[in-house]
Amino acid sequence: MEDVLKRLLDTEHKAEGMVDAAHAERDRVLDAAQAEARAAEAQLEARLPELRAGFTGKAAERAKQSVTEITRRASERQRDLQHLAESHEQEALAAALALLTDSARG
Repeated sequence: MEDVLKRLLDTEHKAEGMVDAAHAERDRVLDAAQAEARAAEAQLEARLPELRAGFTGKAAERAKQSVTEITRRASERQRDLQHLAESHEQEALAAALALLTDSARG
């Protein structure tokens, strides 16, 4: 009976050792994962100015292109309106002249 108890105690000690080893391994894995996460976060923090600069540069370039396009369209519209005004000016002068000559005759 004493042998059985001794074997049970030995088995219990081995099981406790295995549990302790598993806990230690779990803690080691968690610590390594946390360290890796902190390193990745620090790397991202270090790159944030570079990332922001890239996005800011692209946004500025798109804004510049938009302003250029709007300016081009406005110039085209102004030119079209100028041509339209010139063509109507000739028509208005002709109509005014016709009215004056008709009034003088009448």
